[in-house]
Amino acid sequence: MVLEAEKIYSPSEDEPFMNERQREYFRKKLQAWKEEILAESRETLQALQQENQNHPDLADRASSETDRSIELRARDRQRKLIAKIDAALRRIEDGSYGFCEETGEPISLKRLDARPIATLSVEAQERHERRERVYRDD
Repeated sequence: MVLEAEKIYSPSEDEPFMNERQREYFRKKLQAWKEEILAESRETLQALQQENQNHPDLADRASSETDRSIELRARDRQRKLIAKIDAALRRIEDGSYGFCEETGEPISLKRLDARPIATLSVEAQERHERRERVYRDD
């Protein structure tokens, strides 16, 4: 019965920020996301290994190489995402999870629920993106 309650638990602004229950909620969410990515990676790797065959037709070979390149780029993005998930899990352990790296203020629970690897509050993220645009436009 406790498991059922855990499944429907959702962090609330009405409770102390980053209490043990919230930290556990985000820890489980991050670990499940990581497992999902790793499972997808294993499937991709198996598919690439099965696909690793000589195509006598040049068009088939080119198409296969393009598909392979796209898959490898996706895997690289997944690898970077796993590193961010691992960093978020470490922040949960050291008590800094959920707090903006720039301001030290709490990141909203809605933002964390939507993007559990967030390290900046919405406001700090917007400032960061505006600065990036200014430097990119120069």
